[in-house]
Amino acid sequence: MSRIVYVDGEYVPEEEAKVSIFDRSFLMSDGVYEVTTILDGKLVEFDAHYRRLGRSCAELKMPAPMPEAELIEVHRQLIERNGLTEGMIYLQCSRGSDGDRDFGWSEGIKPTWVLFSQAKAIIESPLAKRGAKVITAPDLRWGRRDIKTVQLLYPSLMKMEAKAAGADDAWLVEDGYVTEGTSNNAWIVKQDGTLVTRHLSNEILHGCTRAAVREQALGAQIAVEERAFTVEEAQGAAEAFITSASSFVTPVVEIDGVAIGTGAPGPMAARLRELYIAASRAAAK
Repeated sequence: MSRIVYVDGEYVPEEEAKVSIFDRSFLMSDGVYEVTTILDGKLVEFDAHYRRLGRSCAELKMPAPMPEAELIEVHRQLIERNGLTEGMIYLQCSRGSDGDRDFGWSEGIKPTWVLFSQAKAIIESPLAKRGAKVITAPDLRWGRRDIKTVQLLYPSLMKMEAKAAGADDAWLVEDGYVTEGTSNNAWIVKQDGTLVTRHLSNEILHGCTRAAVREQALGAQIAVEERAFTVEEAQGAAEAFITSASSFVTPVVEIDGVAIGTGAPGPMAARLRELYIAASRAAAK
């Protein structure tokens, strides 16, 4: 059955959804996006995603997003109209269309809003059960990775490079240090049980799930170091994992052909995944 999607104030079947060919998101990648997880038909971490959306818009000098109450109602309408119980809702906000192509834009340009649902098994994720294999690749993205823009060409190319190599994803490397995955934040577990994940800066996305997992770990008296780490340190770690809204906490069992720890999902990733799922279900709205 066709999904119902949201386009600029209208709920329409996906086959009828249209955006101008002059939209700057299409022509210039001039837009931002967010993805909010749905569990049990409820929204996970919506407040954090809304705050990050506002920051992304501000950094690109785009108008502030629609009011939070209005946007959450759009999400809930999509959940109801599509019978979504588990999966994600993707939101894309473009600067809009000026009716022609130009590098600059008019002051009064009106943003384009598109939202759609996507069903996905998250709790019983096959990848979380078996663990992900990753390769490493140079990080050739632009310097403002903290802004969640729709400029996803390089991550897409590296995701396909990983699949061609028989892996699940790529970890991106700059100056010898891991920045993040193609669509997730990267973590390792030291032999003493300390978690390590890269510090926040313009070099990585400020992941909502990353922040929540960090808080869960600290609440469970698990030490966390926020710093860069090398590929070699990751390969010698007790465990490794990724965090994202669409995968929660997912173990990484191999990096560039080198088994991490026992080569199977480890207890720390499993514990953090359980903590995150329980907290998310309790706080979802």
